[in-house]
Amino acid sequence: MTKVLTDARSIRIKGRSFLAVVLSPDLPLDEWLVRLDDLAARSAGFFLGRPVVLDVTDLDIDRAQLTDLIAGLVQRNVSIMGIEGARPSMLSPGMPPILKGGRPVADFEQPSTEPSAAQQAPQPKSAPAETRAPMQSIVIHEPVRSGQSVIFPEGDVTVVGSVASGAEIIAGGSVHIYGALRGRVMAGSVGNASARIFCRKLEAELLAIDGIYQMAEDMAPSLRGQPVQLWLEGDVMMAETIS
Repeated sequence: MTKVLTDARSIRIKGRSFLAVVLSPDLPLDEWLVRLDDLAARSAGFFLGRPVVLDVTDLDIDRAQLTDLIAGLVQRNVSIMGIEGARPSMLSPGMPPILKGGRPVADFEQPSTEPSAAQQAPQPKSAPAETRAPMQSIVIHEPVRSGQSVIFPEGDVTVVGSVASGAEIIAGGSVHIYGALRGRVMAGSVGNASARIFCRKLEAELLAIDGIYQMAEDMAPSLRGQPVQLWLEGDVMMAETIS
């Protein structure tokens, strides 16, 4: 006898990945919260409605300090969806759940260290072996308006137009803007320190590469309103004008 295992009243449960912002505090926490307030004040709405993961890996704090930290973030309208790197003893009822296995998404698949049978076979000289998959990219053929977000963790983003104040671009690779950049741009958002930001006219609210951020007004005044490229050298964001 065949039994029906589902019906119209079944609950669907699916797996799905979403891009979240990861906050990694450092000690002392009071000073870190002051810096967070400065970021929020100069980039209004940055955390509004955005999923956030709190990473406390290697942070020497106890349950009371973690409780106070989460309360401070809630007061700032930062919604913590989960905690990474916390010991079970640090958690108390009502706290966000522990998240495990979170890692930046690779820009390409690493080739296997052991060749397969197909790789061991002689290859024609006209068909060289492929070492990695090419990074993906998207092109936005219109301006990105205030309140809009373009999120593409798989690769590069190119905007044929401007990015308005209050708009944002989040890319796993580099970001190219053929117009004025007045909003926020985060390149290398999934762990790509070699990503760059290019824009025709720099007037940004916030710029970030691989988690290292800087407000545009903190840069040299000579860069304001100029065509600029930005990149990382270690933990320092570099910038220069381009022709």
